[in-house]
Amino acid sequence: MEQFPIIKIVDEEGNVALSEYREKLTKELVMMMYYHLIRTRTFDRKCVSLQRQGRIGTYAPYEGQEASQVGSALALANDDWLFPTYRDHGATMTFGHSLVRILLYWKGRNEGCVPPEGKKIFPPSVPIATQLPHAAGAAYAEKRKGTKNAVIVYFGDGATSEGDFHEGLNIASVFHVPVVFFNQNNQYAISVPIARQMKSKTIAQKALAYDIPGVRVDGNDIFAVYFETKKALDRARNGEGPTLIEAVTWRYGAHTTADDPTKYRDQEESKRRRECDPILRVERFLQKAGWWDEQQISAMQEKVHSEIEQAVAEMEQFPEANPTDMFDFVFAAPTWTIEQQKQMYTTWREQA
Repeated sequence: MEQFPIIKIVDEEGNVALSEYREKLTKELVMMMYYHLIRTRTFDRKCVSLQRQGRIGTYAPYEGQEASQVGSALALANDDWLFPTYRDHGATMTFGHSLVRILLYWKGRNEGCVPPEGKKIFPPSVPIATQLPHAAGAAYAEKRKGTKNAVIVYFGDGATSEGDFHEGLNIASVFHVPVVFFNQNNQYAISVPIARQMKSKTIAQKALAYDIPGVRVDGNDIFAVYFETKKALDRARNGEGPTLIEAVTWRYGAHTTADDPTKYRDQEESKRRRECDPILRVERFLQKAGWWDEQQISAMQEKVHSEIEQAVAEMEQFPEANPTDMFDFVFAAPTWTIEQQKQMYTTWREQA
C-alpha cells in the first residue's frame, strides 16, 4: 500500500537501501546488533531443545522474528517500560531480563515473571491483546508524573482482531501518552492467515482511525526496526504521543511446541524465506563492509553458548513448580470459585 510503504534500510543482500543512513551504521552498532541477534537465536533454539527433552514446559519459539525484537528493544532507554507477549523473550533478554528467570517462566515457576531490579518488564501476556490497555495506562502514569520515560508494547497480527487492541490505541490517542505499539506481523494468528483476519491491506493503516502515526517496516531488517522505533520513542518522550509500528516478518517454526504448522501452512514457504533471514542479512552487510572477523565472531558465539548453558544449569537447580501455585497467586485472597477448583485439583492429584 503506497500510503504505508515498507521501510527498508539494508536489503536482503546486505546493501544499504537508504543512503542517508550509511554513516549511522557504524561498526560498533552493527556488531552489537549482531551479538544480540545470535544470542537470541541460540537461546530460542536451546529452549526448543529443552522442551523436547522434557526439561521445560510448552514453549513459544520466535526464530525468524529476531530483528523485530532485538532492533526495537535496543532502541529503549533503561527506565522505559516493556510489555511483552508470551513470544517476546528475545526482546526482554535484549532489554536486560535474566536468562535464568526467562527459563524459569517456561518451567512454570513464578520467579519467571519477576524482572531484574530496576527493570520495568511486565509479565508476559498470554491472553491476546490484554497488555495494550495496560501499556497505555503505564504511559499515562509516566505522563502524569512528568517523566521522559516511554513505553513499548508488543503484540502479533492476531491481536489487532481483539477489542483490547482498539481500546488501547483509543486510550493512548485520547490522552496523548508516550507509548509505542509494536506489532510483529508474522502473518499467522496460530493457524489463521492474515487474509482471513482482516480486509485491511496493512496493520499500520489502523493508526488512521486514532489519528496517530502509523509506520510499516521490514521486520527482518534490524536497522529499519531500530531507527524507526527510536524515532517513535523520541516522539513519545517529546510529548508527541503514541505511534503504531507494523514490523512485517515471518516465524519459521510452530506457534508453540504443542502445535503442528504443517496442518495449515506450506513449510516450503518457510524454507524460501530463510533467504531473507534477519541474521543472514547482517552477516552479508558485515562482509560487504569489510568488518567480518572470523575470530571475533567465534569468540562471540562461544560467549553466548557459555552464558546460555550456565543459565540452564542455574534453572535446573530450582525444584519443580508446585501446580497449586496457579490457584494461590491469582488474587490476594482466593475467591470461593478458586478455592473450589484447588480442592478439585488436589483431590484428583491424590487419587491419580
